[in-house]
Amino acid sequence: MSSFWPKSLARRRPGRRTPTATGEGLGELIARLPEAARLAALTHSSWADDRIASYERLAMLGDRVLGLAVASELYLSYPELDAGQLTKIFNQAVSGTSCAEVGRQLGIPAMLVEAEPEGNDGSRTSAKLLLEGERPLPEMTEAMIGSCFLEFGYEVTAAAVAQTFRPQVERVQGTMTDFKSALQEALAGRGQHAVYEVVATVGPPHQRTYEVVVSLDGREIGRGSGRSKKAAGQQAARQGLEWIAD
Repeated sequence: MSSFWPKSLARRRPGRRTPTATGEGLGELIARLPEAARLAALTHSSWADDRIASYERLAMLGDRVLGLAVASELYLSYPELDAGQLTKIFNQAVSGTSCAEVGRQLGIPAMLVEAEPEGNDGSRTSAKLLLEGERPLPEMTEAMIGSCFLEFGYEVTAAAVAQTFRPQVERVQGTMTDFKSALQEALAGRGQHAVYEVVATVGPPHQRTYEVVVSLDGREIGRGSGRSKKAAGQQAARQGLEWIAD
């Protein structure tokens, strides 16, 4: 009876990373992209005559390639973690904040500035304004992954994605149980800061329970309770991480 596992996975033993097939990361793949394929991943809808020609379709494709590549890497690299733990790492490792950080490391902001159409009369969104937004940079990073997938195929692209996002994965895995530090680090990439507040204290001093709320720009993003303020804050931060990952 044949195995349902893809051949590329069946050859790998769980718990052992396999080096990328080419040793290349995303930066090297992007450098080898044809100019048209690279520009397609940088074209904002206001720069295109037809919205279909913008990077949005490539971003949708790249998001799926990124997800499968990182999920496979997690599954094979951390056989001791259960599904819930893997999901927590996955959500943070492929979040918009993470993709934006990788995009900056890849030099996508400079590529975008260079790709901006000349003679912009204000009818098109400028590269500078796009880079000030929350969504364009992570979406263009995903679009680049989509372009690499179309040009080089899944296995080469997935290996490069796994290599490039591995520091993100390892950093998240290392702080997984320290949700407050993980939330602070995730928000720092956005230039934001979480605020914690004890909103309720119940019970006598020897059996006191605390309730803590964590807020972002005045909006509650998490709530937790515990026998100490620290434990309650960790629960609140855990919910906050789930909120920003959605």
